[in-house]
Amino acid sequence: MQNNSTYKKASARSVARPLIKFIRDNAAILIGLLVISLLIQFLSGSGNFMNGLFFKQSNIMNVLRQVAINAMLACGMCIVIILGGIDISVGSTIALSGVISAGMITNYGLPVWLAVLGGLLVGLLCGMFNGFIISTTPLPPFIVTLAMMQMARGFAYIYTSGAPIRTMYPEFYNLGTLFVWGIPIQVIYALVIIVFTTYVLNRTRMGRHIFAVGGNREAARFAGINDRRVLFFAYSYTGLLAGICGVVLAARMFSGQPTAGDGQEMETIAATVLGGTSMLGGQGTIGGTMIGVLIMGSLSNGMNLLGINSFWQYVVKGVVILFAVYIDVIKKRTKKFKAVDQPEKQLAKG
Repeated sequence: MQNNSTYKKASARSVARPLIKFIRDNAAILIGLLVISLLIQFLSGSGNFMNGLFFKQSNIMNVLRQVAINAMLACGMCIVIILGGIDISVGSTIALSGVISAGMITNYGLPVWLAVLGGLLVGLLCGMFNGFIISTTPLPPFIVTLAMMQMARGFAYIYTSGAPIRTMYPEFYNLGTLFVWGIPIQVIYALVIIVFTTYVLNRTRMGRHIFAVGGNREAARFAGINDRRVLFFAYSYTGLLAGICGVVLAARMFSGQPTAGDGQEMETIAATVLGGTSMLGGQGTIGGTMIGVLIMGSLSNGMNLLGINSFWQYVVKGVVILFAVYIDVIKKRTKKFKAVDQPEKQLAKG
């Protein structure tokens, strides 16, 4: 009996420790999320907290539905930014994947499963293109993904002639509109991808290599890590996630839209950096990134509830991005000064 009780206590501690560490590491942004949520609840109730709209079950489900796409994309963006890179082509890749998938069904009468695979393949190929160029040439990731952003959006417009491709097949639109046990299906997709990406980053050799290359690419190369393979994997994976988002978004909107995903890359980058992923590379977590996703989603939802003009919403999000990057730079600089100052203090004591 005593052994059983000791085992249960040890198990409880093993579960509690990661949770406590997660809360401690992300305390600032968790407090930020809580403050934003409480403020929106208060303001949406016209000063009466209990009458607020934000914490209603229907609205919470709506927020989760809205952030699901951003959450999936942010998993890839987190890896890319940990590597010190960036991918601004994900929004256009969403559009291209969505219209290709919808077109294969509507224009060519192909089976839904084949159209879904086609959309995913388009996203993967876009990511592989980015990964190949970035890993084998000295071109900066911003320039490469900027080029892909333009090309993918252009191909989406060419393929559709600028008009949406409607798909009214239940087998297809259920992929984006179905509810499972009361949970939107895209939220379930997001949870699966979050768990998988967290496992890759924290439990695999590739994950260790990602942090090593992001921290110091030259040192990682001297340690025998194939940095080109790591970069190729990161951008290919991000492209695949954009392809998934493109198919899901097309299914949810009952059509492939050449304008889909417009500005999505900025939303994703903002959420990732807000969640503590350093733009300078080498640092970031999926857990923190998801808090950033929830903050961005809560802000958007709150501004809609409060009837704030959509033009002003762009301004607010821009300020959030600037603030997040500024905090990241300050944190990095502080750590650098501490690292330099520590040996000097030890010498002074000696």
